[in-house]
Amino acid sequence: MQLINKMKHWKMIVFDIFSIIISYFGALWIRFDCKFSMIPSDYIKYYLIEIIPYAVLVVIIYAFFGLYRSIWKFASVYEIEKMVWATLSAMILNAIIMTAFIYRMPVSYFVFGALFQFIFGVIIRFANRFFNIFKDAHTVGAADKNVLLIGAGSAGRMILRDVNYVNGNSHMSAKVVAIIDDDSEKWGRYIDGVEVIGGRDKILYAAENYNIKEIYIAIAKLSPSEKRDIINICKETNCPIKQLPNIYAEKAGVISAGNLQNITIEEVLGRDPIKLNQEDVAAQLRDKVVLVTGGGGSIGSELCRQIVKYQPKQLIIFDVYENNAYDIQLELRRNYPYLNFVTLIGSVRDSKRIESVFETYRPDICYHAAAHKHVPLMEDSPCEAIKNNAVGTYKTAYAAMKYGCDKFVLISTDKAVNPTNVMGATKRICEMIIQSFDYMVRNNRENELPELAMHKFDIDVSDMSKINSGEGHTEYVAVRFGNVLGSNGSVVPLFKKQIAQGGPITLTHKDIIRYFMTIPEAVSLVLKAGANATGGEIYVLDMGEPVKILDLARNMVELAGLRPDIDIEIQYIGLRPGEKLYEEKLMSEEGLKETENHLIHVAKPIEFDTDVFLNQLKELMTLAYDNKAEEVVQMIRETVSTYTG
Repeated sequence: MQLINKMKHWKMIVFDIFSIIISYFGALWIRFDCKFSMIPSDYIKYYLIEIIPYAVLVVIIYAFFGLYRSIWKFASVYEIEKMVWATLSAMILNAIIMTAFIYRMPVSYFVFGALFQFIFGVIIRFANRFFNIFKDAHTVGAADKNVLLIGAGSAGRMILRDVNYVNGNSHMSAKVVAIIDDDSEKWGRYIDGVEVIGGRDKILYAAENYNIKEIYIAIAKLSPSEKRDIINICKETNCPIKQLPNIYAEKAGVISAGNLQNITIEEVLGRDPIKLNQEDVAAQLRDKVVLVTGGGGSIGSELCRQIVKYQPKQLIIFDVYENNAYDIQLELRRNYPYLNFVTLIGSVRDSKRIESVFETYRPDICYHAAAHKHVPLMEDSPCEAIKNNAVGTYKTAYAAMKYGCDKFVLISTDKAVNPTNVMGATKRICEMIIQSFDYMVRNNRENELPELAMHKFDIDVSDMSKINSGEGHTEYVAVRFGNVLGSNGSVVPLFKKQIAQGGPITLTHKDIIRYFMTIPEAVSLVLKAGANATGGEIYVLDMGEPVKILDLARNMVELAGLRPDIDIEIQYIGLRPGEKLYEEKLMSEEGLKETENHLIHVAKPIEFDTDVFLNQLKELMTLAYDNKAEEVVQMIRETVSTYTG
């Protein structure tokens, strides 16, 4: 490849030398009325003496200005500007050297020679683009895929140029044939021969009359609500929609059709993204040792991504699944080469391992994201749900208290509210564990908390040191949120896979609804809760109105450029074990207290007898490790009064 590039450079150099020779001879020829016989012999003589050295000088000047490094297929005004400065520099040097040291030539010789040199240089370099423009001007409508461009600003112009001229129809098989822009001043005007036909009210008209096959949204600065309005109109055309992801490309001047992305389902959820003031988060995390359990999962890995932005002293990623842990390790190492972090493999069910991590690294803050989350799987394996979710949370919370961790933040779920399934019930037990630890620490009864690791199937902890009364100072908090788009177990990845396979989309019930939020939103809430926690709270995010899963499925089909129930069938398969139609953010017994951010609330905890609960938890662990599934489910009912499964 390098050899080919060098060969192209040599071709360009030869063309330049030849054009310079022709240019300055042409200047003399024009100076004397286009009659060779009238040119004085001295002019011819000194022209022949200086033209080759001058041509070599020009090549050196062109190289200095980078004219042999540009990719001329993408040439623009920038390259023309460099040609102007290079030609002027060469002409001035030529005039000074010739006049002062060789022979005085006519002024027109230098002026016309430089002018011809510039014209030939531009023609040589822009020949490919001139050819494509000429060809495209005569092939309007010949593309396999007509594109409607929304946005006639600088970003839209770059996309138009990239699709119609730079790449060419033979490569892209696409052509922008009409432009939409809400600025009425641009209506009826043309950009590179393509008309701005009107505002967003013309989108459906354009789709029908221009035989549109794809829509590109190329507006760099667009509010979520405006984008949603445009997307909803575009969806009625049944055309695939792509968008410019952000404004970085426009600032860098590198916008192209390749920058466009498919519209994501997050952008049609029906609300603007949640934004939180994170100054207190930054103050809490800076120069602290932070542990994230389940750090390789969808929530845990996003926690790691956001935590590192606040410059922690050390980040500890802890996960039982090595592939996920390895992926986030590589990502952080690539993006934050100077970050002090360690990646550890282990299970929160392993007392010795989790105690070793806390003893070795002494984390200041622990975000506990490790959990089994799949509702149907946990219905079939309730013992594993207790071992991992309940017992694993207890062991991690105990180690945090024992080794002086300042804050412990539990990742909970709205499925813990009036749970109808084992997974939700175990997460409610996790919340009760957090509340129990908070109660015992506040009342200086830490020494009464049992070490559940003393089960016969676990390790012998007789040699482990006990915590004394009054020594604990850990603040415990739980964060509850709804379904997270794109997370492991979310319906969105499942629907995407089913659409890619041609359907059908399987839906449990046509009326089922869920609250949704994005992974970054969920994680920002977790961090905010950790910063504001004083102990024992359950933080809840106001996620707006719930979303019908049927509407979500239909939106995803339409965004793929397909028709629900026609191109992609939607099948109803019935509610799964433990699944309910409606999810609640709070139990009826819990009240809400608003925080400084009106989108974040604190739930008033349900009161329960801590001592009774701890005994029930020990019994649950015993039954779970004995793999007595039916007895475990019955004990869950006794432990969680709101469980209706």
